[in-house]
Amino acid sequence: MSEIEYVRGDATAPQGKGVKLIAHVCNDLGGWGKGFVLAISRRWAEPEAAYRRWHRERARNDFGLGAVQFVQVGLYVWVANMVGQRGMRTGSKGVPVRYEAIDAALGAVGDKAVALGASVHMPRIGCGLAGGKWSRIEPLIADRLVARHIPVTVYDHGD
Repeated sequence: MSEIEYVRGDATAPQGKGVKLIAHVCNDLGGWGKGFVLAISRRWAEPEAAYRRWHRERARNDFGLGAVQFVQVGLYVWVANMVGQRGMRTGSKGVPVRYEAIDAALGAVGDKAVALGASVHMPRIGCGLAGGKWSRIEPLIADRLVARHIPVTVYDHGD
């Protein structure tokens, strides 16, 4: 079984050849305006527009914790909008991250990656504004992606 590859760089500019699937975590409120989504929006308009439409039409679709929306942004590049956080702020109910939702979403990302023959690229999902712990998320990635022999690259931004 391969391992997760960790690199310094920008997850919106995934490295390597072939089809690439960029996975990131969104909230369940339809908010898009802080964190990694800003980097996505600087590069492509489609993921934000699709996410906002998906949320707006949620009464007629699968939008909710654990759901994933796949948006093709280039010939060989897709973005996976994974709903993995409840709300946007840490409060009386704790941090926004929902590990079960991220786990379910990663399962769908794995299925899509296999169907596309894609590698998966991401920042340390769920660990920024969502408040999650990488020690809880890394094993989910290992179970849902690495165990299926899907190449995974995690990007740490900065120097």
